Amino acid sequence: MQPVGIFDSGVGGLSVLRAIRDELPHEDLIYVADSAYAPYGDKPESVIQDRARTIVQFLVTRCAKAIVVACNTATGVSADALRSQFSLPIVAVEPALKPAVERTKTGIVGVLATTRTQASRKFLKLMDAHGRGAKVLLQACPGLAEHVERAEQSTAPTRELIEAYVRPLTQQGADTLVLGCTHYPFLRDVLQDVAGPDVALIDPAEPVARELRRRLTAAALLAPADRQGREQFCTSGPIERVTPVIAQLWGDAVPVRQMEIDG
Repeated sequence: MQPVGIFDSGVGGLSVLRAIRDELPHEDLIYVADSAYAPYGDKPESVIQDRARTIVQFLVTRCAKAIVVACNTATGVSADALRSQFSLPIVAVEPALKPAVERTKTGIVGVLATTRTQASRKFLKLMDAHGRGAKVLLQACPGLAEHVERAEQSTAPTRELIEAYVRPLTQQGADTLVLGCTHYPFLRDVLQDVAGPDVALIDPAEPVARELRRRLTAAALLAPADRQGREQFCTSGPIERVTPVIAQLWGDAVPVRQMEIDG
């Protein structure tokens, strides 16, 4: 009956939360948007590690039975440390490179991610393990997550930024694009329009939800199937700014708790 804790630097992890809710309708979920520190992609590793550890500790005090790191940047620089510090199951999102390589027909895959994610040791290991079956083009996307944080998914400046990041990849023959930041699925419509209908967009949210189910099942931690799970939303950022963005992206007006999470 204890909740699952999910966190991201901001609102991007709501894309993972949605997949978890669809996969596990009976679970209670606590979502933390660390919006006061968003985006993580341009922060030093030490800051990201401190924030991740502090948020997980907060979720543990709220009796979380498992943690989902719904942020590729946080996964890249802190997931291993979190697993060494906390004994509960920790599931972490990462760029879905393996299915992208398996899917491509041209043999060219583009990866859209933050600069910090692409530079992380974990991502380099992922590249080494799964990137050899195709030509992998890396595209850092500074500023893109911030557009989602401001609920500016469909503005002209957002489209211009997406065009600047996506077109060099498709012009080189990429037919599969990895969405390597949990904010990017909220830009799917514009991304698809810019990339073209024949380019596949790969989102890791559903595999993360399935892995969470597997881990909860293995640990006998699944909630009873005769109940409906609830969500709680928390943010470290300005509540008057974050609340309407969460409502828009989640698709419902939900209460958001203002909280101080100090490192």
